[in-house]
Amino acid sequence: MEPNHTKNISLTATGKVSDSSSIGVIPLCPVSPGHELLRGGRTPYANGLSSRQMESLTAICDTLMPSIDVPRNGNEDLYNFYRTSASMTGTPDRIGGFMTRRLQHASLWLLHLALWFLSTWYGTFIICGKASLSSDFPYFQRFSQVLPHRREEILFSWSLSSFFLYRMLFKAMKYLTVLMFFTMADENHENPSWKALGYCGPDPEFKNQLPEGGGGERAEEEDQLLGPLSKAIVNMENSRDTISRTLHRAGFHISVPGRRRGKSRSFSPSLTLRCDAVIVGSGSGGGVIAGVLAKAGYKVVVLEKGHYYARNNLSLLEGPTMDRMYEGGGLLATDDLGVILLAGSTVGGGSAVNWSASIRTPSHVMEEWCNQYDLELFGSKAYKMAMDAVCDRMGVHSAICEEGFNNAVLRKGCHEMGYPVNDIPRNSPADHYCGWCCFGCKDGRKKGTQETWLVDLAESGNGVILPGCKALEVLHERKRGRSRKTATGVVFEIENQRHGKEVYVVESKVTIVAGGALGTPVLLKRSGLKNPNIGKNLHLHPTVMAWGYFPETSSWPEEEKKSYKGGIMTAMSTAVANFKTSGYGAVIQTPALHPGMFSVVTPWVSGMDIKERMTRFSRTAHLFALARDKGSGEVNLPKSLSYKLDVGDEENIKKGVEKMLRALAAAGAHEIGTHHCKGESLNVKRASSHEFEEFVKKASGRGLRDLSTPICSAHQMGSCRMGVDPKKSAVNQRGETWEVEGLFVADSSVFPTALGVNPMVTVQSIAYCTAQSVLEVLARKRSDK
Repeated sequence: MEPNHTKNISLTATGKVSDSSSIGVIPLCPVSPGHELLRGGRTPYANGLSSRQMESLTAICDTLMPSIDVPRNGNEDLYNFYRTSASMTGTPDRIGGFMTRRLQHASLWLLHLALWFLSTWYGTFIICGKASLSSDFPYFQRFSQVLPHRREEILFSWSLSSFFLYRMLFKAMKYLTVLMFFTMADENHENPSWKALGYCGPDPEFKNQLPEGGGGERAEEEDQLLGPLSKAIVNMENSRDTISRTLHRAGFHISVPGRRRGKSRSFSPSLTLRCDAVIVGSGSGGGVIAGVLAKAGYKVVVLEKGHYYARNNLSLLEGPTMDRMYEGGGLLATDDLGVILLAGSTVGGGSAVNWSASIRTPSHVMEEWCNQYDLELFGSKAYKMAMDAVCDRMGVHSAICEEGFNNAVLRKGCHEMGYPVNDIPRNSPADHYCGWCCFGCKDGRKKGTQETWLVDLAESGNGVILPGCKALEVLHERKRGRSRKTATGVVFEIENQRHGKEVYVVESKVTIVAGGALGTPVLLKRSGLKNPNIGKNLHLHPTVMAWGYFPETSSWPEEEKKSYKGGIMTAMSTAVANFKTSGYGAVIQTPALHPGMFSVVTPWVSGMDIKERMTRFSRTAHLFALARDKGSGEVNLPKSLSYKLDVGDEENIKKGVEKMLRALAAAGAHEIGTHHCKGESLNVKRASSHEFEEFVKKASGRGLRDLSTPICSAHQMGSCRMGVDPKKSAVNQRGETWEVEGLFVADSSVFPTALGVNPMVTVQSIAYCTAQSVLEVLARKRSDK
């Protein structure tokens, strides 16, 4: 079904799909297997797909993002955008490299198999049916030989198919194609489609500071060490001898021991260092504990899988940032592709790329955790003091000087409808009008852990941060007189271009794992812990979006406002949050959507349709409903990540969708819609009240558990939950694991239930309390000497 919307561009597209080889558009890069990406693009990966698979992949990409024959009519930017296909920009080759070297998913083998099948006539007929047949002998064709308009029909039929694997195949190919197409950039940090979208690329105030042709490349040590953490960051790209000397100067005991045997493997470490505490992860949990322990005078080592990007070493480009600072390159999803997940993977963790919302643990959640789960911590003065301490350290407040496009729409719509709307506390100044903070903060005014607690560690002189280090296992052993094993350190691996892979060991008095709800359970399982709760009870705060289009000719919001500019989160509605009753409902907030992620959630009905939708990017406001979910999943990465949406959660989200559509219309949107795969929308200005009510009822009543509507998650919680019974939890309320003494967990994985609001303050507050428990252990060990 074609969406009912008015096209608002200066040329009338014919909709005719052209042969991309005949269009005179300058390619972003040559289309050749193994071609390296231009500077400013994603990290280059060698393309390991076969020529047959690449043939199918290219045909699919050019069907999703085709070259469309349009008249010029004076607008060169729109003309070039419509006439540029995916293959003309090298998108298929980028996808092939990403699939080969970076993408990890339980169903990746099915994608490889499908591409191979589509390169044969019999496989194409099996997957595509009669639509793939030609009227000419020999009738059967490979997918690449099928006429473009028939390929469009086939792909759209996959998106609606009753066969689940077809829907998965469509989702996977659509996500990969549009994300790569709209995020790639050339040496000037530009994409040929951005001007047609009304998108300026990196923040103009920051763009002039970018190194010439660098785009944030991590080339030299002096570039890497810019910023407030320069005293603590150790460049792990150096040789072992250089790393050893650096650590020795920082006051750590270094040795090169002989061969030893760990719990699950034999390993011969290249280097061993000793410290008081080793912390795996530098985000909101690990960063807090690192700062507290180091300021108390203990020697601390922080291991971080991601890399360090100081202010001057950012790019503020969507593609490179997702590739470098997000888990899985920003393409992380549940096994069935039912939920798209965003998780930070850099020094500072999620706090470095989150959206600034700094909301204290709601009182109804603290009461539930205290009374229903018997966790006295959350009813204590100590926890309230912890919230005060972390909010003070981050400079949290609710003042706003100017509101961005999305939040202004949400606030106006809620006021018009009589819905409650509140200011969101943020860890950034009142005048911090920046829509690029999801790619790192250009001036450090957003106070993530890399600007706060980790700075405390650096200034104390008692700690180091080792980026680019993958923790392999937690070491533990049974000591005489102990009823359970004791943690003794961490084995980790580094890999650099000059020296290859090396295994190091950190021996410590206490070990803290803070790898997030996705990473922590994997490490604990790999380390031999058997508690059945590890990896279970994963909550995701599932979110669903609605959108409203405000043409630049509309009188409000102001014409100069763009959807990607301004503070990402400043307003929130609790219209369906149920805070005063069960506490399980949905809050309505605004997302950060730059062209790549915008295109991922945007429905695909045809090549023409998605290009029209994308031309309205900068004036399309988005809201989302975030559910405090009772539904849960299980983490067993890299093999499996499952999640099941609860029926009650689905109903709460549907109520949120209804409220969002009404708020968008009340705010003055000319057109409204959801992201359901059929692409339906409503022209509010032309619709009668009856048509409006029918549309809202239909759009908010659709099911969400069949891949028909994208569900997203930026918050993962509960996979190593805290409790008072080892049969029902993975850690006690001190944050210590039930199985191993001296092994603590300090991240969102310890949440007993889903939180219902942005979790940064809660993570930091729990970590602050856990740090006090760790201090007691360290003080006891020191006094025992």
